[in-house]
Amino acid sequence: MAGHSKWANIKRRKEAQDNKKGARFAQCSRELIKAAKLGGADPEGNFRLRTAIERAKAAGLPSDTLQRAIDKGAGRLGADGMEDMTYEGYGPGGAAILIETVTNNRNRTAGDIRSYFNKFNGNLGADGCVSWMFVAKGLITVSGKESEALVMAAAIDAGALDVQADNENGDYTLTTEPDELNAVCQALVAAGVGVASAEITRITDNATELTDADHIKAFTRLMDAIEDHDDVQAVYTNASVADDLLDGLT
Repeated sequence: MAGHSKWANIKRRKEAQDNKKGARFAQCSRELIKAAKLGGADPEGNFRLRTAIERAKAAGLPSDTLQRAIDKGAGRLGADGMEDMTYEGYGPGGAAILIETVTNNRNRTAGDIRSYFNKFNGNLGADGCVSWMFVAKGLITVSGKESEALVMAAAIDAGALDVQADNENGDYTLTTEPDELNAVCQALVAAGVGVASAEITRITDNATELTDADHIKAFTRLMDAIEDHDDVQAVYTNASVADDLLDGLT
């Protein structure tokens, strides 16, 4: 799962170095919008939305902002004209980047994304140039405080495809087929396993190692710019950086 878990670990390390605290409201809102858009506005029937709500509340997102994001994702707040757009390209050092957006102005969004790639020495490519590397999967995180034996048994019984221990933080990562995510979450909870998060993501085993310090810095800045854009819902990459080079991220 190089495309998801490795860069997520890099981001956690970088955020710790930069003394960043908590999740930003904009990121919580985007997560709520996407969860409601894909699975509906009822958290009882949409486990991904339920965990997104929990994270948003923990981050202190105001309740009216939270509800507005859910309503927007469910199409209740002028969602007409909103389009799902995907952008693909390569960052400095040749690592693949796949971007999912929801926008009501595709020209604005495309222009902004293109400007980021140009600014940070990347290359925005044609549709299909990197998407073939990334496969959609359900991703469930279970706290490492849970019993390993219980997690493994419950995951197998629930129909999870794979279970891995995250060496970075001790949590367990379970993968599922996308349409089985909610059912597996519900089965885990019924078995007494607490689910920390649940999402549909894209993963890849085709990693590109970044070894040049300038490439690493530029790539990180490119990813930060993309992720901060209001229309961006998710960004995936196959970039990988060795642990001894992470101190170069500033």
